[in-house]
Amino acid sequence: MGKSRSRHRIRRVHPDDEVVVSNLYREYHRPLLAFVIRLTAGDRQWAEDVVQETMIRAWRSSEQLDPASASLMPWLATVARRIVIDDRRRKEARPQESGDGPLESMPVPDEMEGLLHQVVVSEALMALSPAHREILNETILQDRSVNDAALALGIPVGTVKSRVYYAVRALRVALQERGVTA
Repeated sequence: MGKSRSRHRIRRVHPDDEVVVSNLYREYHRPLLAFVIRLTAGDRQWAEDVVQETMIRAWRSSEQLDPASASLMPWLATVARRIVIDDRRRKEARPQESGDGPLESMPVPDEMEGLLHQVVVSEALMALSPAHREILNETILQDRSVNDAALALGIPVGTVKSRVYYAVRALRVALQERGVTA
């Protein structure tokens, strides 16, 4: 029993194994990585891990691989695909980690929350037309009445009322697009 284990151990560290693994890596790393990046939807870190695991499995199965075959890529791609599938199944079976949840569940200090709201509102305002931004600036931000805004902008009171109505609606949509709900 001890002899078979030591023979097995000696076979694994045989210099030919290093040559095989080195050649395998040199020849197939790039095409396999490109293939796996597509399987992992562009997650390069995950793809690198999958390629590394695939190479380890190829090394462990080196005596089963046919060196005379035209390419080992089909075998490597099948192994990599199975690893990705297993990883996905494993992730789906686990409860969701706290870091993967929506940002709403993260505690945020009050001052940071205020700053985030300012940034979101500023971005939403910039998405509006210049006329809508201008009317909201005059009526809401400058706290002017409809009559005063009409005077300041040189437009009729009815136009101010209409623009405010449509500007507020457009702002609501822009905020909803950014995840802010009222």
